[in-house]
Amino acid sequence: MVVQNQIKRTLSRNSDRLHGLMQTETFLHRTALADRVCAAFGFHDARGRAQRSGCLKALRELEASRQIDLPAPRRQVRRCGPRRLEEAVPEPVGVPEAVGRVQDLKLTLVQEGPQRALWNELLAREHPRGAGPLVGAQLRYLVGSAHGWLGGLGFAAAALRLADRDRWIGWDEPQRRAHLHRVVGLARFLVRPSVRCRNLASRVLGEALRRLGGDFEARYGYRPWLVETFVETAEHDGASLRATNWRVLGRTRGRGRQDRNHRVSETTKTIYAYELQRDWRELLGVGPAPRRGVEPMSEGEGVEASSWAQQEFGEAPLGDARLSRRLVESARRQAEEPGRAFTGVARGDRAAVKGHYRLIDQPKDSAVTVSNILAPHRERTRQRMQGQRTVLCIQDGSDLNFTRHGQCEGLGVIGRNQTGATARGLHLHATLAVSERGLPLGVLRAKLDAPKPGRAATRREKKTFRWIEGLRDCAEVSRSLDGVRVISVMDREADFFGLFAEQRKHPEVELLVRAKQDRVLKRKRRAKAAGKSGDRKQDPKRTLFGRMRSEPVRARFLLKVSRLSRRIKASRQAARPGRAARVAEMELRYETLTIPAPLKTPAGVDPAPLTVVHAREIRAPAKGKRLEWFLLTTLPVKDAEQARRVLRWYALRWRVEDYFRVLKTGCRVQQLQHQTADRLRRAIAIHAVIAWRIMLMTLLGREDPDLPAQLLFSDLEIRVLAAFAASRGYPPPEDLGAAVLVLARLGGYLARKHDPPPGHQLLWQGYVTLYGMCLGFALREER
Repeated sequence: MVVQNQIKRTLSRNSDRLHGLMQTETFLHRTALADRVCAAFGFHDARGRAQRSGCLKALRELEASRQIDLPAPRRQVRRCGPRRLEEAVPEPVGVPEAVGRVQDLKLTLVQEGPQRALWNELLAREHPRGAGPLVGAQLRYLVGSAHGWLGGLGFAAAALRLADRDRWIGWDEPQRRAHLHRVVGLARFLVRPSVRCRNLASRVLGEALRRLGGDFEARYGYRPWLVETFVETAEHDGASLRATNWRVLGRTRGRGRQDRNHRVSETTKTIYAYELQRDWRELLGVGPAPRRGVEPMSEGEGVEASSWAQQEFGEAPLGDARLSRRLVESARRQAEEPGRAFTGVARGDRAAVKGHYRLIDQPKDSAVTVSNILAPHRERTRQRMQGQRTVLCIQDGSDLNFTRHGQCEGLGVIGRNQTGATARGLHLHATLAVSERGLPLGVLRAKLDAPKPGRAATRREKKTFRWIEGLRDCAEVSRSLDGVRVISVMDREADFFGLFAEQRKHPEVELLVRAKQDRVLKRKRRAKAAGKSGDRKQDPKRTLFGRMRSEPVRARFLLKVSRLSRRIKASRQAARPGRAARVAEMELRYETLTIPAPLKTPAGVDPAPLTVVHAREIRAPAKGKRLEWFLLTTLPVKDAEQARRVLRWYALRWRVEDYFRVLKTGCRVQQLQHQTADRLRRAIAIHAVIAWRIMLMTLLGREDPDLPAQLLFSDLEIRVLAAFAASRGYPPPEDLGAAVLVLARLGGYLARKHDPPPGHQLLWQGYVTLYGMCLGFALREER
């Protein structure tokens, strides 16, 4: 078996032999020395050729570290850029819309000379990362046709280390060093921006993978086993990779190949791998592939007071381990008194205050970003998702108003009042993962935008793309889970056809959206005869809402409607009438319908088959409107019980509204005082996880009251709660439900017979009081 030579490592470990060789023989130039070293140490490639270039590089590195002295170079090598053409590559002409009609589609292996210059020119001008340089053993291809050059591909050396890839392969360090050359990286893949041809990318990629093994062996003397590549999910959905049977292995950490100082200057990307040789595991000598899913966790695992911050923030890829430790400590302190400024939370600890604001005030290009801060929590969320059979990924957006912070730079326009004055702030679009019982599993994604003023159409397009990005992210997470049904739940703002078309690219995620638009299901042909305009009245059964209201009732059920307090008009909030609690009689309908594409949709877009679940109150209340929901879903609905389950799942969408309220009112993120939007984003990211934990504390006490109190409370907190309960004659906090109830009493909960369970606000107010009591209790014991 061909094994990769570790040239520098071998020379370093045999330095005495190398020095002896250099002293016994005279070398006039470095090339002769490299050839002699290759012969003496057996540095030859699979075709028996001396590895002169690799040996020269290793010798230069040993000289730089002052381990050896080399002969002076005979001439200074002037580095120049890659050979290119004198002008841009001509655009292809007449490329058809479908790959099956492309004439003379051909993949050409690039040789040195004019083909190499053509490839360099094409990639340098039209690929986002340019033409290179590529490293290691390389192959380049040009995509040609009778219409002109359509694109290009470049294969080169794989990443030196990738945690998720190496874990999936299962090799140890010696195996990785010896066989890393068997993994090839797809470093460049370009379909020219001017080319619009369906399935061209997947066709070209499939052909390249079929040829890669033979072409590589012909040039380098051995066949690769695996191919890897990286995809930025925000820019590409990886559809062409999945169409050619690539598998998702995980995520990079954003370091890049040359990041020896751990600056984490690259963006994190999704890792894809393709198996060129099926028996590569046997050839490598590793065990079977690990489970596709991640290690599962229970809903409340790891959220106890003593360790939750380390679990949810520990080892965040911030470019410096000290910053990661500071993040854990800052989050722990802020969770003890949510909503209070950090200077108050620190209680006179100047070092803690200085460290926290140093963390928040990092430069704009630093690795302390929202995604990196949330990376450990995202991984824990995936683990909690793996422990469920069904997970609801609830998307929604909320505006964070910072208009009063006039000195803050980088904010966007989130609205205007009646006088035309603009409201400045950030828009948060988040995905909250929730179990079937309604327990929050974590924040999968949080994106904070600063909306720019512009044309209304442009703003609408950006708003709709937020939902598509969230769906793609859910699909990426779903592919890493094993046996978990993931349902993306969205409100009426997400009711647009582009989302349904996007879901067909990600069938691993089901869709559940409340309908907003009363679409026309079948359009009448326009009257052609002169003077005949046709019947302008629309048949109710031809529209979505009319069709569903005319369908036969499949079932009836009772629904408890909670009381809703009256709200007066306030800044950026409309007035809302009150609503008394009642039991509503509901009728249920469901039907599978075909939703046509809008008239302005490009030709060739297929209609979307969706199941519509319609729930409507039979009689309107004396005051107010009757309840009515139209839900669009890709979930199968074959009977009334499945339809009611869809309704129950959608009813949990309100969890994300609760989450935003905890974030704004409990953590008071809109009161944060920072001078730039980037600093606000970092601070909000920390509070995003704290708000999730507050919600989980509240709901766990309701759903699992018999769990041990130690799940959420430290020993000192339980002792203080027990002392407070004894002083008031309350039941002792012997389990989680009783402990949460005592905590709510500290926050002002009266626990009367007809009172509803304590909410999030009472819990976080009680927790602030508990923290002060614990501090006094601990000080008293120290005396």
